[in-house]
Amino acid sequence: MCGIVGIWGKTEQVSVESMMDIIVHRGPDAKGIFVVPDGSGVLGHQRLSIMDVEGGNQPIYSEEQSIVIIGNGEIYNYPQLVQELQSKYQFLTKSDTEAILHLYEDRNITAVSELDGMFAFAIIDNNKFMAARDPIGIKPLYYGEKDGNFWFASELKAITKFCEEVEEFPPGSFFSSETGFSTYYTLPDISPEIDTNIDDIIQEIRQTVEDSVVKRLMADVPVGAFLSGGLDSSIIAAIAKKHKSQLHTFSVGIEGSKDVESARLVSDYLGTIHHEYIINPQEAIAKLPDIIYHLESFDQDLVRSSIPCYFTSRLAAEYVKVILTGEGADELFAGYTYYKDIPDDHVLHTELRRSISSLHNINLQRVDRLTMAHSIEGRVPFLDLKMIELGQRIPAHLKLKGDPPVEKWILRKAFEDMLPDSIVWRKKEQFDEGSGTVDLLTETLKDVMNEEQAQKYQKEHSQIRLRSPEECYYHQIFMDAFENPTAILNNVARWTENRQVA
Repeated sequence: MCGIVGIWGKTEQVSVESMMDIIVHRGPDAKGIFVVPDGSGVLGHQRLSIMDVEGGNQPIYSEEQSIVIIGNGEIYNYPQLVQELQSKYQFLTKSDTEAILHLYEDRNITAVSELDGMFAFAIIDNNKFMAARDPIGIKPLYYGEKDGNFWFASELKAITKFCEEVEEFPPGSFFSSETGFSTYYTLPDISPEIDTNIDDIIQEIRQTVEDSVVKRLMADVPVGAFLSGGLDSSIIAAIAKKHKSQLHTFSVGIEGSKDVESARLVSDYLGTIHHEYIINPQEAIAKLPDIIYHLESFDQDLVRSSIPCYFTSRLAAEYVKVILTGEGADELFAGYTYYKDIPDDHVLHTELRRSISSLHNINLQRVDRLTMAHSIEGRVPFLDLKMIELGQRIPAHLKLKGDPPVEKWILRKAFEDMLPDSIVWRKKEQFDEGSGTVDLLTETLKDVMNEEQAQKYQKEHSQIRLRSPEECYYHQIFMDAFENPTAILNNVARWTENRQVA
């Protein structure tokens, strides 16, 4: 996990160094710069050492020094790629990023579709430049143009300092200086398998989730897991503990919150080394500027869920460098309350597919920014491509089942023997609800911005639909946080407006 920045075109190294300084939190362990001899490009890398801690600094060069790569993320099929490519190419490091470099040497940029992982990377190949982002958009990347040059960075705040207009690099795409943007992955539109034996589905879910978790234990540094005591994080912790003799788990919430109590229960049941942090209202409000600055959003729902994520990440950073988290399960298995209002299975299936495709600039943005704010790497097993494909094949009526319907029913059934019943059948609560953050904010923010002040603020910013005094306050902090807030503002996704139910 790292931060990458760069410019393709005539420019000065000092601009790239400035961008690197802005995202140093993404990779405080080492830094590296490559400048094309004729000045036609610069690559900058801030490293968080996860694989090959001692020898994996970037940029990484081909044997002839003619091809250079910088990367952010993890390539989980790295061992298989090494085995396949080592007869042709000499591997000088044990970094998974080097596998991308040699795969590119072997098959050009289209080889990106053979990578299994989360990533954003950039390559300079003599007089050519290219960049790519992972299929779902787990790892971030943004780009802009200035004076005919192509600028890119892992976070908006780095690039908007220089470019007035910035766009998100599309997930599942690569860019070539010769051909422009191309799509290499589109979320599969798979029809559910209606006549499928439930026991067979349960076994396939168990095996696929376990495989997804196990491959994400790959690291040369300590790995832990967020544990809210909800279904998704508890499943991941149970599988990880099965394959690790020791597992650190982390939970936060207000005093007496359901998440804190449930996480303790799961930790005791699994035998993890558990850590928790109790959030108080004053600290949460005091940290909002830092949270919103790192999040790069003012969306009310996203900020709410970012508060416990911020504190959990801060806690986890004291013990581990890699963290497993449960994002994606709600979108795959119909975990959110509003899904219950969709009466038609086909419409629900379509909405779940759309929800997965929208994660890159909402929930996944939160996970990336708030973990990286504390220099740890977040990994999301439920968003493994095989897991996503399986999720598409499972009929919607097995995801919401019963009267009243139970969300994620088939996922609960698949793991009911691995966890306490009270956890398996615990009612779904979003991170901000279960941790008590919503209650904390409702009371505390009353003294920060009242209805009258909010109405005035809404009129002053009428071009944006600010939904509440709370969101007005977040927007106010957002506008003060950045040198060029407008460029970042244009990339803010709205969680509720991402719902498109026919």
